[in-house]
Amino acid sequence: MTLPLRSIAQRTEQLLVNELFGPTFQGEGPSAGQRAAFLRLAACNLACSWCDSRHSWDWHRYDKEAEMRHVPIETVATELLAMETDLVVVTGGEPLLQAEAVTRLARTLRAAGRVVEVETNGTIPPPAQLTAMVERFNVSPKLRNAGLGSRPIDSSALAAFAASGKAVFKFVVCDAQDAAQIAALQDAFGLRPVWVMPQATSPDQVVSGMLQLAETALEYGWNLTSRLHILLWGDQRGR
Repeated sequence: MTLPLRSIAQRTEQLLVNELFGPTFQGEGPSAGQRAAFLRLAACNLACSWCDSRHSWDWHRYDKEAEMRHVPIETVATELLAMETDLVVVTGGEPLLQAEAVTRLARTLRAAGRVVEVETNGTIPPPAQLTAMVERFNVSPKLRNAGLGSRPIDSSALAAFAASGKAVFKFVVCDAQDAAQIAALQDAFGLRPVWVMPQATSPDQVVSGMLQLAETALEYGWNLTSRLHILLWGDQRGR
């Protein structure tokens, strides 16, 4: 169950927040290992079967009143800046459901000298104003392994991210069959660079998954990323 998109979009002076945490490390992709402050926004337009942040949107399993709060943008910025990290990562949920408010936040953070990355599922095209404020979109298109059928692939959104010059494309891989789907999407939309990582919730699964993915990634010319936060802290929340 997710919130109506209209109710989310109307709140442009506030952010619908699930949690803020840090300082920690960016766990995935090209910035893995960098000290970072994290803002996790509530609400998502997808419902992936293996989602590791269901507490940000699944109100059947989690208490919405406990997991979601409306917070003024200035308050969020103050909390993130107090963590004193060069990098701020905005994740979710799906941040682009709150694109206008996220743009205002990113503008404030950038003015304070922070680098901003936005994690997104790639189903909502990025507005030009937000693109100008961020260092990078970490776009994670959902494959069939997410249990969503064809819903998560939005052609116009993927094309917009590919054309932005500020996107990397990060795929969660469950088995060898996923490689063909990634390659097809890469060819269809010009998705470059591509990063792949195993679906995992424990350090052992991360390591074994990377070993299984390594040769495939080399063969296709993809980058391989670990999930550093899981290697360090397992499935612990807020790390």
